[in-house]
Amino acid sequence: MSQDLNFRRKRRKRPRRNKAGSLFLWILEILIVCMTAVLLVAALGQRVSTAGDSMSPVLKNGNVVLVNHFIYNFKDPARGDIIAFRQDETRHYMLKRVVGLPGETVQISEGKVLINGREPDKDIYVSDIEYAGEAEEPVKLGEDEFFVMGDNHAASDDSRLPSIGNIKKDDIFGKAWFIVSPGKDFGFISEEE
Repeated sequence: MSQDLNFRRKRRKRPRRNKAGSLFLWILEILIVCMTAVLLVAALGQRVSTAGDSMSPVLKNGNVVLVNHFIYNFKDPARGDIIAFRQDETRHYMLKRVVGLPGETVQISEGKVLINGREPDKDIYVSDIEYAGEAEEPVKLGEDEFFVMGDNHAASDDSRLPSIGNIKKDDIFGKAWFIVSPGKDFGFISEEE
């Protein structure tokens, strides 16, 4: 007894969507993707250009970096963070490394940074500092103040200068985290030199 094999498959009938409903869903999906992209760029992708070599070798003159604008809404800047800040609306953003934290005392003595009288063993990437500036004498930071320096201290305008001084938390725009300039520097910013 032989049986005929039936290779024909029954086609499932797909429910037909309303063309207007399909178009609406397609437009809604595009809007959601665009809004998500805008929010991510606003939060994690504000672009700031590096002017000068004050953060060399980590950041070089002309590097364009992305700055996370919202991170400091959830946590405070930490020692070693590279921050973008400006002290008034007429100045450009500056990029410097956080050295001193609120409530600490910072001093530069014999070419070394001292925090509360002791030399930190990590997160500060400067040594043999020739110009101590305002930090020649101990600088006591307020409860919302930070002491910042460039990694290339010889070419850096930073908290050592009276024209810049201590940086208030309200002046901090965000944390630099990614170099978008094309070339060998492209990628995440390393935490150390």
